Amino acid sequence: MSAIERQSLQSARRWVIKVGSALLTAGGRRLDRGVIHGLVQQLVALKESGCEVVLVSSGSVAAGIVRLGLEQRPTDIHELQAAAAVGQSVLIRAYEDAMGPQGLVSAMVLLSHADVRARDRYLNARGTLNTLLARGVLPIINENDTVVTDEIRLGDNDTLGALVANLIDADAFLILTDQDGLYDQNPLKHPDAALITEADVEDSGLDSMVGEAGKFGRGGMVTKLRAARLAARSGALTVIANGQAPNVIQAVARGEQVGTFLTTQRRPQSARKQWLASLLHPKGVIILDAGATKMVVEAGKSLLPIGVVGVEGQFVRGDLVRCVSEDGREVARGLINYNAEEASRLIKVPSNQIPDLLGYGGDPEMIHSDNLVRV
Repeated sequence: MSAIERQSLQSARRWVIKVGSALLTAGGRRLDRGVIHGLVQQLVALKESGCEVVLVSSGSVAAGIVRLGLEQRPTDIHELQAAAAVGQSVLIRAYEDAMGPQGLVSAMVLLSHADVRARDRYLNARGTLNTLLARGVLPIINENDTVVTDEIRLGDNDTLGALVANLIDADAFLILTDQDGLYDQNPLKHPDAALITEADVEDSGLDSMVGEAGKFGRGGMVTKLRAARLAARSGALTVIANGQAPNVIQAVARGEQVGTFLTTQRRPQSARKQWLASLLHPKGVIILDAGATKMVVEAGKSLLPIGVVGVEGQFVRGDLVRCVSEDGREVARGLINYNAEEASRLIKVPSNQIPDLLGYGGDPEMIHSDNLVRV
């Protein structure tokens, strides 16, 4: 990898920029309006250079925690939702106060897993964001923490940022945090930790280098790496950088060696495949034999019943399921054509025997390739 690859960021015209809670709330002590003002100035400069920008902003729960005088992040879901409700208005007001004098028009967009899971709502969100960008508006996106539950949440705003990058086919995904980037070990515990300046996002060696979340946020470097891999599905390049560095957004956009640059060799997936990849809550597990695993992973073929050796969980036709190899490695996810009881009966069954076994002519595929995405 070289500086030449970094320079590809200079041609990126559609950016998703995610900013974390620790950065915006001075480590959880208060909402730092100076940071927000500086961030907005950089966003304005990026837009003036001809780029379209979407901001995914954490901070509503953290701001609410501070406003409510809480000493730490609550664990009760309703306390968290109350903090989000209080903090969301504080956060958006801070952005509006900073953007108004710059002549920048913003739009607040709250998304939940339901907006991603339903294909029509996914496409509607995509259309709305594209329309806002076409009108020169800067969308500010957050998860709808006020009503979402742990069972249906998108997970964290790193993941949300990656899903937005897929949603709008972003060229670049910039994650701003309070760390300089991804290190080869936890820099808080190991002073000699080295910054990883460049890497292939699919490098499995990166998984052992990520850490856990901080006091006021849900995400750590592990979520940022997962998010970078999700963003790669639409071909987006990812940079993880320190949002406290002066003019960091412009430095990244110029292709300077700032933070951790994560490239991808993936070919951009179709919009439907990206939507499938955004579904985060599988209902069951389908276990594949070696032959089926190879056909799905290497050839992108449909999953046939004859290649299935096990079924776990309770699901109905059309649910999302995980496809794993016999050694337990997840290789794909897809929308299944049969419910759990039917799928169990079809283990190792040739497709031409399905009508005799079930008593009706079902689909020849357990999961059609159009509804299957490799992970």
